[in-house]
Amino acid sequence: MADRSLEGMALPLEVRARLAELELELSEGDITQKGYEKKRSKLIGAYLPQPPTANGAAVVRCRLQHSEGAPRRMLQAGNIGVCDIRDAAVRGRAASTAGNRPLFYFRVDQALPPERRAPVTPSSSSRYHRRRSSGSRDERYRSDVHTEAVQAALAKHKERKMAVPMPSKRRSLVVQTSMDAYTPPDTSSGSEDEGSVQGDSQGTPTSSQGSINMEHWISQAIHGSTTSTTSSSSTQSGGSGAAHRLADVMAQTHIENHSAPPDVTTYTSEHSVQVERPQGSTTSRTAPKYGNAELMETGDGVPVSSRVSAKIQQLVNTLKRPKRPPLREFFVDDFEELLEVQQPDPNQPKPEGAQMLAMRGEQLGVVTNWPPSLEAALQRWGTISPKAPCLTTMDTNGKPLYILTYGKLWTRSMKVAYNILHKLGTKQEPMVRPGDRVALVFPNNDPAASMVAFYGCLLAEVVPVPIEVPLTRKDAGSQQIGFLLGSCGVTVALTSDACHKGLPKSPTGEIPQFKGWPKLLWFVTESKHLSKPPRDWFPHIKDANNDTAYIEYKTCKDGSVLGVTVTRIALLTHCQALTQACGYTEAETIVNVLDFKKDVGLWHGILTSVMNMMHVISIPYSLMKVNPLSWIQKVCQYKAKVACVKSRDMHWALVAHRDQRDINLSSLRMLIVADGANPWSISSCDAFLNVFQSKGLRQEVICPCASSPEALTVAIRRPTDDSNQPPGRGVLSMHGLTYGVIRVDSEEKLSVLTVQDVGLVMPGAVMCSVKPDGVPQLCRTDEVGELCVCAVATGTSYYGLSGMTKNTFEVFPVTGSGAPVSEYPFVRTGLLGFVGPGGLVFVVGKMDGLMVVSGRRHNADDIVATALAVEPMKFVYRGRIAVFSVTVLHDERIVIVAEQRPDSTEEDSFQWMSRVLQAIDSIHQVGVYCLALVPANTLPKTPLGGIHLSETKQLFLEGSLHPCNVLMCPHTCVTNLPKPRQKQPEIGPASVMVGNLVSGKRIAQASGRDLGQIEDNDQARKFLFLSEVLQWRAQTTPDHVLYTLLNCRGTIANSLTCVQLHKRAEKIAVMLMERGHLQDGDHVALVYPPGIDLIAAFYGCLYAGCVPITVRPPHPQNIATTLPTVKMIVEVSRSACLMTTQLICKLLRSREAAAAVDVRAWPPILDTDDLPKKRPAQIYKPSNPDTLAYLDFSVSTTGMLAGVKMSHAATSAFCRSIKLQCELYPSREVAICLDPYCGLGFVLWCLCSVYSGHQSILIPPAELETNPALWLLAVSQYKVRDTFCSYSVMELCTKGLGSQTESLKARGLDLSRVRTCVVVAEERPRIALTQSFSKLFKDLGLHPRAVSTSFGCRVNLAICLQGTSGPDPTTVYVDMRALRHDRVRLVERGSPHSLPLMESGKILPGVRIIIANPETKGPLGDSHLGEIWVHSAHNASGYFTIYGDESLQSDHFSSRLSFGDTQTVWARTGYLGFLRRTELTDANGERHDALYVVGALDEAMELRGMRYHPIDIETSVIRAHKSVTECAVFTWTNLLVVVVELDGSEQEALDLVPLVTNVVLEEHYLVVGVVVVVDIGVIPINSRGEKQRMHLRDGFLADQLDPIYVAYNM
Repeated sequence: MADRSLEGMALPLEVRARLAELELELSEGDITQKGYEKKRSKLIGAYLPQPPTANGAAVVRCRLQHSEGAPRRMLQAGNIGVCDIRDAAVRGRAASTAGNRPLFYFRVDQALPPERRAPVTPSSSSRYHRRRSSGSRDERYRSDVHTEAVQAALAKHKERKMAVPMPSKRRSLVVQTSMDAYTPPDTSSGSEDEGSVQGDSQGTPTSSQGSINMEHWISQAIHGSTTSTTSSSSTQSGGSGAAHRLADVMAQTHIENHSAPPDVTTYTSEHSVQVERPQGSTTSRTAPKYGNAELMETGDGVPVSSRVSAKIQQLVNTLKRPKRPPLREFFVDDFEELLEVQQPDPNQPKPEGAQMLAMRGEQLGVVTNWPPSLEAALQRWGTISPKAPCLTTMDTNGKPLYILTYGKLWTRSMKVAYNILHKLGTKQEPMVRPGDRVALVFPNNDPAASMVAFYGCLLAEVVPVPIEVPLTRKDAGSQQIGFLLGSCGVTVALTSDACHKGLPKSPTGEIPQFKGWPKLLWFVTESKHLSKPPRDWFPHIKDANNDTAYIEYKTCKDGSVLGVTVTRIALLTHCQALTQACGYTEAETIVNVLDFKKDVGLWHGILTSVMNMMHVISIPYSLMKVNPLSWIQKVCQYKAKVACVKSRDMHWALVAHRDQRDINLSSLRMLIVADGANPWSISSCDAFLNVFQSKGLRQEVICPCASSPEALTVAIRRPTDDSNQPPGRGVLSMHGLTYGVIRVDSEEKLSVLTVQDVGLVMPGAVMCSVKPDGVPQLCRTDEVGELCVCAVATGTSYYGLSGMTKNTFEVFPVTGSGAPVSEYPFVRTGLLGFVGPGGLVFVVGKMDGLMVVSGRRHNADDIVATALAVEPMKFVYRGRIAVFSVTVLHDERIVIVAEQRPDSTEEDSFQWMSRVLQAIDSIHQVGVYCLALVPANTLPKTPLGGIHLSETKQLFLEGSLHPCNVLMCPHTCVTNLPKPRQKQPEIGPASVMVGNLVSGKRIAQASGRDLGQIEDNDQARKFLFLSEVLQWRAQTTPDHVLYTLLNCRGTIANSLTCVQLHKRAEKIAVMLMERGHLQDGDHVALVYPPGIDLIAAFYGCLYAGCVPITVRPPHPQNIATTLPTVKMIVEVSRSACLMTTQLICKLLRSREAAAAVDVRAWPPILDTDDLPKKRPAQIYKPSNPDTLAYLDFSVSTTGMLAGVKMSHAATSAFCRSIKLQCELYPSREVAICLDPYCGLGFVLWCLCSVYSGHQSILIPPAELETNPALWLLAVSQYKVRDTFCSYSVMELCTKGLGSQTESLKARGLDLSRVRTCVVVAEERPRIALTQSFSKLFKDLGLHPRAVSTSFGCRVNLAICLQGTSGPDPTTVYVDMRALRHDRVRLVERGSPHSLPLMESGKILPGVRIIIANPETKGPLGDSHLGEIWVHSAHNASGYFTIYGDESLQSDHFSSRLSFGDTQTVWARTGYLGFLRRTELTDANGERHDALYVVGALDEAMELRGMRYHPIDIETSVIRAHKSVTECAVFTWTNLLVVVVELDGSEQEALDLVPLVTNVVLEEHYLVVGVVVVVDIGVIPINSRGEKQRMHLRDGFLADQLDPIYVAYNM
């Protein structure tokens, strides 16, 4: 059991024995890690070798080469032969454990390329070589030889240097402070109830050939050709140069820098290494700084030097490796989406044998004196030999605690039977009648009370349901047990006194109802609590019949618990068959280590033993944990003939046996290995035999058996007296097994599985194997199938589940021709296997552990074994590893979850994870989808300490597993993604000539009403310029109020009449000319908060002939990030002067401002709080309507700052268009809650009222932060019919007022007069938000049809706007998958892959729209998605840029179609959308054309030949987990990067990685390359509430996001 580092030492036996004890103490938690190390180093200090030389690896290699020529000889069957070594290679089994330890150990630090080795300093070497034996997933998984095989497989990968980028993690996540992270987990672990201590058995080689063969095999494996597929996580480096350079770098960093693990994952040419972020950097967190992100170049071609992009580059390199073999054909998923389906490999092995025949067991010879029922047997022994011992129980010191005799068992069972039937309920209404079910709840250390209760139930003819003791209300799986009890109608639970006292109690002393459990009456069965039955009362003992005797619970793969019913006749027949097969005789002694509540422990230790009056020595699990040798000691002490154990018990005994001198196992005639059906038990059996052969153990005594809850005992190896006949062995190709084919493997392969037989079919039974899925057709002789049994002695049903019962208990296997094999039904055992030569049964796995990946079958146990062979001791707890599959994108994907030791470093764990991936890839040729490490002690446990698999899977899927390390490999595993689609030819010039209707395709074009034909008495029309309109209004209606500004309390802060505005504008014009010395045509930056001053300053500029530019003022709390944008707009717009208020003027010159920008470079600043008192000599009148009226600057969602030029003519046309669409007149009032700095928001705030004369009620959006109801209260108070807002305002109302609708109603809020509530936006309508807003305020009178959106962009500030007349906005559902191919296919609401799109308002008067192909510039049909092009009088006249980039200018503002109407000049909006002719009619009776905006062309991501819109992926991701509050996606070098904001503890960060990856794969058929988890508020948003994805990308690549976790998916 000593360490690997001790392998080569000659340690005295007593030192080794002491070490073994230490290991055991540590693994049981009786000693701390520190204490263990101290004692251990004391013990072996004198024997420690000098640190190894650098050429250790070379030494091993030459020994390998020397041994190659060694002759191969088979050894005797008793020892271990080549077949074992070969097999061991595989799955690792026996060779080394069996004592023929090879001469060398392929130590991991030698197997690694030199660059991966840590420098061996004395302190690190002891840590490096330490192997803690901890709870193991019992011995079946352990085998040194498998470890060797895995190491050999990994060695093949060492040339191709690993290039998995390590995830980056925030420091707070790395240093876990929680105490439980440091307590080693309960070592009593295993896959159901396995607990074990882990270690290597020491044995001395009994023959040198074993080791020579072993070496020969490994050298073959290493020097032979690489047969494994490319690893799932390694790259071939071109030549070994890079690897060597990396070697030097790594060698250096390891020595120089011990504190921070270096990021050696990038190929570097010099000796520079990018070290992970320094530990202090994350302590103080500031708001994310994106700097002048608008100015940053973010084109994919521009390298952004940073650690992040280097990692991404590395990921890209890794992913460039060739994938699995190309897959050709497809199946159609729904409509046209083509998911690749795994093609059968032409070389895959196919079964070639003849059809198997059903195997018949021997005749069940009924012995004359066999009792007619089990109760009759109990009565017989209880009366004939009452003093005979029936059951001896042990305390935790191994001393006999209590001996239950047959007499006592009989009398006490009668007492229990009488009390159950007569003392519960009333005489008239007994609670329990014969045939009812009752629960048996007894702890594992009290078999006697349980046995009495069980037989009491049999005598009372009630049905016992033995279950585990519920320890807490939230035990893993306990809820499902409750459902079972409920469905069985259990109302009474029998329990012992001690157990009853230990159950959790409420303050009143009552036992609470456990989650999911029915209400139970707890009944204590101790004799002193029971009444004596009257003398004349006697239980009714009849012959065994078809009534149910007991129900055994079984946990399914999905966690549900079923009850298997066993009839009285099946119970009796099973006992008879076991008696015959095992040759049981009266009064034999049997030692039982197994759980007596179910399975083999129940059948041998409680039932068959009573039939034969045997004496059972019961060893509780708690004693095994203290003294693993206890069962062997009891065998010696009682000279027991039979022992029932699991392979883990054999392994534990191996670990501890050296303390014992006087062990003699010669009395054993049968050692039943209950989990012998698990192929991994073979190494324990071999090793145990090897060590204990010298202590009298005979080879033929070891009897593995196969069992299942449904079929009871399926097969068992018979004890023979013939020691010459060796047991059956099979060395099978694991590759063949994945196809369900049995191939005896050549010994060259790494991947083989060695199986031992589990003996013959049971007496009186017939067995066959059928294909695991589909029709139960008989397998061929060389095919693996599910074993089925036809016998009396099986379960008969799943209680209460007739459908499942039919599929499992009533199977009629058929031959190839379809004829049934037998008229009697068979029972499916749930075991996969075959019947080998001589009728021997072999089992290769369980149906429950089966994972079908791409058509190949893998067994979870095999994957566990391979993962554990990758030197796990340092990183993970051996027994705490779970393997299961999840279904993602129509295939199963393998997930491995393990508990990580608290003392393992990030780098170690990550290295281990990477190597597990390689090993599984090499040995099983299957990719692992996700590998997660969780902190120690956090996986859900079964009652006996093993891992609760289904609960673990559930936690993984719902994102509550809280891993501390995750490695996802979707790029490697997911090979069934749809093929990128070829682009279809568009409508060509020829078809346009033929006419607009071409093969049912209408050219997608539409227009608003024609301005020329609308007759209206629009007085303002006769003026060309807005400045003239204002002067006219000031003369004709001087006191008409145009603007009312509200403050946060909803009271009027300020208002302007026509004449006030005119006079104020005049004063500002004077100021500009006199104080500013400006000429006409100069640009003036207006830096004002939303309000009246801004409007006056704007018209002041027009009066003075200057060109105004509205600029959002810097935020006083955030000058550092907001002021640079102000400065940039002022500079880019070439403003000659800056006008603002006194307050902002001070802010611009403050010390904080000086820190952010160069304040000396500001243009002259004019303060309009102090205006001159005089009027201008004359008001400027422009000479030409096409001259510049104002500049509109805005930052697009892609982070580009763009200013567009608006001419006087365009401005007037714009105002007229809006006036007509919204029917605005001086008598109207309009409420506006928008930012007045750009786009339609500015036009509505500053221009429309002057043009149309209506009153604008202005509500600055910032005021809503203090009073969210402000906007809606104003709308209600002023009885407004039309109101405009932004998405951020709508969101604020939805979130802030969600719970206040009742109180608002009480305050008289009434929205019933609202005709149009328009959201001003430059994006796809956010339909979820508008719908939830409509729903929320419906009770306050808001008509759902009133809510609509507008659409504008840089080239045309408003293209669509829902007017007052005209049809309601429509919503359509389109197929998201067709959209990716730029096609529009309408689907029904709720159909899969449907995406709701809302019309973006009505097209404004005077606006024409066409949908064009952005690449070819040809017109498109209306079933196509294309770029929206617009032609209108209010188009902007161009970009205002410093350098005047002409190409962009002409392309965006004056494009022509490549064919069709080539004369019209269009502006390109840069947005993708489509037109749809609806069934509705416009005001003028025409069919209405609706425009649907899908997304910005700049933001759309071209991935795998398809076009994706970020918002669709983001919507899916936000739905994936409750803690994701916001999400943004972008691409970098063709990788999809998903950034999620986490609203929760940082421990949840890693839960998001698998969920995000899953949802994007499932819904979008995309593999996520990088998942970045950040804090709330990191994703930047612009003033319109749109995400700035490109800024985010720049921040990510420049490493400015301070992410909580970054995962690089492989």
